[in-house]
Amino acid sequence: MTEVKTPSRQQLAAAATGPGQDYEIVPGEFWGRPCRVFKNAPQTLRHLYDESRSDETFIVYEDERYSFEDSWVRASQIGRLLIDDYGIKKGDRVAISMRNYPEWILTFNAITSIGAIAVAMNSLWLSDEMAYGLNDSGAKVLFADQERLDRLEPVRGDVDVQVIAVRPSKALASGTANLAELLLNVDTVDMPAVDNFTAQDPATIFYTSGSTGHPKGVLSCHGNIISALLSWEFETGLHAAEFNIEAPEDTGYQLATLQGVPLFHVTGSHAVMLSCYRAQRKLVCMYKWDANFAAELIDREKIASFVGPAAMTGDLVEISKTTDFDLSSLAVVGGGGAPRAPDQVKNIGTAFGSALPNTGWGMTETNAIGTGIGGHDYLDHPDSAGRAATIVDVRIADEEGNEVSTGERGEVQIKGATLFEGYWNRPDANAEAMTGDWLQTGDVGFFNEEGYLYIVDRIKDLVIRGGENIGCAEVEAALLEHDQILEASVYGVLDERLGEEVGATIYCGGSSLSEQLLHDFLVQRIARFKVPRYLKISVDPLPRIATGKIDKKRLREIARQEA
Repeated sequence: MTEVKTPSRQQLAAAATGPGQDYEIVPGEFWGRPCRVFKNAPQTLRHLYDESRSDETFIVYEDERYSFEDSWVRASQIGRLLIDDYGIKKGDRVAISMRNYPEWILTFNAITSIGAIAVAMNSLWLSDEMAYGLNDSGAKVLFADQERLDRLEPVRGDVDVQVIAVRPSKALASGTANLAELLLNVDTVDMPAVDNFTAQDPATIFYTSGSTGHPKGVLSCHGNIISALLSWEFETGLHAAEFNIEAPEDTGYQLATLQGVPLFHVTGSHAVMLSCYRAQRKLVCMYKWDANFAAELIDREKIASFVGPAAMTGDLVEISKTTDFDLSSLAVVGGGGAPRAPDQVKNIGTAFGSALPNTGWGMTETNAIGTGIGGHDYLDHPDSAGRAATIVDVRIADEEGNEVSTGERGEVQIKGATLFEGYWNRPDANAEAMTGDWLQTGDVGFFNEEGYLYIVDRIKDLVIRGGENIGCAEVEAALLEHDQILEASVYGVLDERLGEEVGATIYCGGSSLSEQLLHDFLVQRIARFKVPRYLKISVDPLPRIATGKIDKKRLREIARQEA
């Protein structure tokens, strides 16, 4: 009897991406860098939206519902408004700063459909941080909700931007327009035409915190983002083929996903929101994360998938033990932004009936693409970040930039179709981050013999709290603004729910300083999620290594033991 060998992952991928296939891969180029691209991909996000128009429900927010067609029509009105009333041209930056309202999606759709660049601002930023983002990006228009309008007011004179209010609840400041009122004067129109609009055109700026200074704007083109979206589609099919997973039975209702992650993250905007278009999934938006309300929405809307950082998925696991809501519609509980503890991976596999976990490793700079793993494969490798996506190349390199052998640790580096152009207005940061076409990620990891990536450490001086990158240097600078603090060191302390919390050790000489006073001082300078939860006040100057730098590693280990 002839033995039939099961095709390998590489063989399956090669067959599915060959000539004539839906996911055919051909040589291409973005930002002057050669890469592999999907031949049949939509050219731009505008093409993606237009090709996805239908009467199926797209956005659900509280008692509001919008079909894909409704969303296109409303976005077309906003696009016309931006061009006719605000003079927005191709390449201009337009910022969005608000909760997960439908208008976040509609304005993003409009901005990226008329050739402008959508600037996704972190809605947790304080006044000075908002001013920095607006000035750094050079945004000409800002769409903001009431909470962000209130934060903008103290620095309004420091920025040159036209402001459009979304769902305001107060009288508007002079010069601020109300989006709903503006649209009353815009007829239902086609999306304005754009000349010479291609996959190479810039589409988005997402801000990410680095190890030094202010957040950096990550500039990506339409092709980068479309490549990411098709990569998720392709890898899902490849996984099913590799592990002989049958297509799910027809449930009789529209598949739905829960938007619990903020849209200003690439996880929320790309992996969740933008992935709904071609799949025709219903997107159920939450104003803010609340695990009990999430359970209610899963039951009511028959949610099939949810993607969130470990803190959120862990909350759902705990709720599943006590809730009376039916969570059995969940089929996939995805991760992103921060690694899960292996125990949580296993708990997801048992908490929701038939739901299985998945996760991946990626960055804002890679439009969330890198490695991925899911289902029983993830349950078998719960501490792995998975295997590299077909559309990118991932390697482990030593300090000289040479690729190391399997099993050896080094820096994780990546290149390919989803890789950003660079940091907006930061040639210095670009030079530091890139080695040729390879992005130096700052993560330390290794590949095992089967090609699974394991992230084991971090080179960058960052704390990743619930999926939010926090630059230690930024928090240290805020601490040192206090006239009683002489030395400060900020680091990550392990946290079961959030992955890491911010810790700090400070030296005040002979002065006394209460934690409450310091907290009150910091919340005026940095967003609340950056304020240290663990604070140690040293009676002695902080220890230093031979080079004279503060021995952060030692301070972190002491804090972790005490925590």
